[in-house]
Amino acid sequence: MSVRAAGSVVVQIDAIGGFVGEQPLVVAAALLAVALLAGVGVWGLSRLRRSAGERFQRLLGAHDAVTVLMHPNPDPDAMASAMAASALAEDAGVTTTIQYPGQIRHQENRAFQTVLDQNFEQIETAGDLADGAVVLVDHNEARGFPGADGIDPIAVVDHHPGEGEGESFTDVRDDYGACATIFSEYFDDLGWEPSHDERKLTPILATGMLYGIQSDTNHLTNGCSRAEFQAAAYLYGGIDEDVLDRVANPEVDAEVLEVKARAITNREVRNPFAVSDVGEVGNVDAIPQAADELLRLEGVTAIVVTGTCDGTIHLSGRSRDDRVHMGKALKAATEGIPMAEAGGHARMGGGQLSVDHMEGIGPGDGVSFEEFTERLFEAMTGELQ
Repeated sequence: MSVRAAGSVVVQIDAIGGFVGEQPLVVAAALLAVALLAGVGVWGLSRLRRSAGERFQRLLGAHDAVTVLMHPNPDPDAMASAMAASALAEDAGVTTTIQYPGQIRHQENRAFQTVLDQNFEQIETAGDLADGAVVLVDHNEARGFPGADGIDPIAVVDHHPGEGEGESFTDVRDDYGACATIFSEYFDDLGWEPSHDERKLTPILATGMLYGIQSDTNHLTNGCSRAEFQAAAYLYGGIDEDVLDRVANPEVDAEVLEVKARAITNREVRNPFAVSDVGEVGNVDAIPQAADELLRLEGVTAIVVTGTCDGTIHLSGRSRDDRVHMGKALKAATEGIPMAEAGGHARMGGGQLSVDHMEGIGPGDGVSFEEFTERLFEAMTGELQ
């Protein structure tokens, strides 16, 4: 460095020193502002880096009590997801209650609840909800009971298409095959290890979550993503194989076999598509089981089974045909029918229609069952969209 340059640096340092001496408060304020900005930056960066599992558990921990709400007539994936959400909440010191509308009647679902020794509470109206913030699992909009449309959940965790959101947290991944897969990732993010040492992720919870994934993906053969296989591998080391076998192979109700037989006998087949009405049923869970059975028929690639219970027509559709998105097909077939709701994934869908509204009560002229059957075929062929 030249003498002139060195002298310049000395002059600048002297100037800065003089300014600091003359304006100590200004300098102190500037340094404090820089420190605060740096702190905010670090805080914001750490917030961005938090995993979904961390953010979900932190939200739960901010409440004294949480109600985990399952969809009507919950299946193993919904029940496993509710168990997982409850475990995360309780780990954060939060009191939890798991509730559901409808009934648990499918033999697989009853076995899940009984064998895993779970205490799920049934509700009939929104007034039956336990105290505390509401978390929705395996569905993103509360439905199936009076007052459901007035529920404002703090969080939603789901894998079904839909517009529902949580007030503070929403994690909807409709490319996943099961909601329990999402919770498996949460546990992995948080460092929970499936273990037979009765640590956080217990054998009962790991078994329930694995079966929830298997149940919603037809044992990892239908509607899977890579995440389902990764979750199954993560959970497998901590399961109870005897409990898994008991849940997966329950005794079959006689009505289920009868409904399956009626679905096969009453089927109407047009090229690769089929529609079958099984009539009045006491156990609505027999309808999707009949749909699974009917899809096994040689030459049939997409089917819809309908059945009636307590004035409501229940729809269950299955597709192994790349041309038929079953959820969209059912939604198209029910379009314009008051109080009807239907939807689902490409391979699997469901819905409900009121018999009275279908016959013309309320707005519209109504639709005969024969006309509705035509709609189902047109929706599967793509003529009705």
